[in-house]
Amino acid sequence: QVQLVESGGGLVQSGDSLTLSCAASGTIYANYVMAWFRQAPGKEREFVSSVTWRNYKKSYADSVKGRFTIFRDAAENTVTLQMNNLKPDDTAVYYCAADVNPDSSPGVISGYDYWGQGTQVTVST
Repeated sequence: QVQLVESGGGLVQSGDSLTLSCAASGTIYANYVMAWFRQAPGKEREFVSSVTWRNYKKSYADSVKGRFTIFRDAAENTVTLQMNNLKPDDTAVYYCAADVNPDSSPGVISGYDYWGQGTQVTVST
């Protein structure tokens, strides 16, 4: 059993930066994939970024490449999403997720077993 708690959301202006953190309780095994997804009002939840726990392989959605960076700290059991040059289109609830038996692309929502409660990010113009 893994519990995920996100923090760090807030209201910022376009061009600002924000850092989201996901604290995981329980054991994160080496084969896990940790990811961030987001869901804007009226839209489906979408993949943002992921990282493999073992070899630190990172993936990003095209919409955030070059602006967002994902980190994981195995000692602290945390996953961080550094978001730079934020845009109004980044406004969404951001969710942390864990895939305990990854056998598909990291962007496939149905592959994730545990989810956090989400944290709101609002970017104003």
